[in-house]
Amino acid sequence: HLPGSSEEVAPPLQQSFMIPKKEINMVSDMAKWKRSQAYADYMGFILTLNEGVRGKKLTCEYKVSEPIEKLVALLNTLDRWIDETPPVDQPSRFGNKAFRTWYAKLDQEAEKLVATVIPKHLADAAPEVAVYLKESVGNSTRIDYGTGHEAAFAAFLCCLCKIGVLRVDDQMAIVFKVFNRYLEVMRKLQKTYRMEPAGSQGVWGLDDFQFLPFIWGSSQLIDHPNLEPRHFVDEKVVNENHKDFMFLECILFITEMKTGPFAEHSNQLWNISAVPSWSKVNQGLIRMYKAECLEKFPVIQHFKFGSLLPIQPVTS
Repeated sequence: HLPGSSEEVAPPLQQSFMIPKKEINMVSDMAKWKRSQAYADYMGFILTLNEGVRGKKLTCEYKVSEPIEKLVALLNTLDRWIDETPPVDQPSRFGNKAFRTWYAKLDQEAEKLVATVIPKHLADAAPEVAVYLKESVGNSTRIDYGTGHEAAFAAFLCCLCKIGVLRVDDQMAIVFKVFNRYLEVMRKLQKTYRMEPAGSQGVWGLDDFQFLPFIWGSSQLIDHPNLEPRHFVDEKVVNENHKDFMFLECILFITEMKTGPFAEHSNQLWNISAVPSWSKVNQGLIRMYKAECLEKFPVIQHFKFGSLLPIQPVTS
């Protein structure tokens, strides 16, 4: 179940919402992170949504609650700010400095944006939840974006579940409506400001920027009557089905952004296309996500801990 949201009434809030803004800044703390309540809740959240979208198309019907609509409106605001903050002329090709102007606006407005999503009686949670929103759009100093930032957005949604804003029956909308809109905004950021991939492993990484849509996207395709993993390298198949499946939407974006043979610029994905079934792809990607993202110090070193996602050892 979604952490803290299986009951009819929203769970009681913990005493303090003042985030200590701790960072994992020693490699020895990686073991502490893996044993933490934060890690357990975060992975539980990812896996719950993975099951929730299994075999479902992006275009299928699902419940859209008021908090979901408010989250989409929040993301639409971020999108509008991109239009209002065009790139500046500069000598370097990558890392347009206009991103810092865009980010400064988010930094200033994040708590107000979060306050539009959560009810008044939970207003004390806004400062802590807003931290994850600010972390989810990239780094304003380096002007880069990677899977650690993506994880911050998933943590942002997880926190909204823990305080009872998002419910169990929002599962499909969380992925298909909110996270998918987040992806659209992040792709626009990446293209507009020519953001660098954070900690990119080149062709040996799954993708320059994202990971979660490949996990949830492969779950969508489990037991599909026609589409097999080998089909996602077929341009015609991708063009005809990308609006239904998150995985294929990711492939389309990669092929738009990169040139040359797919096997050369996206070697890991090319290898995945040889896996016989989507369920095996899905299981393999979850293992890879834990090993290559959540258990890698450069990715997780900036993860914030507070009362909602505590660093304390798991208790249940």
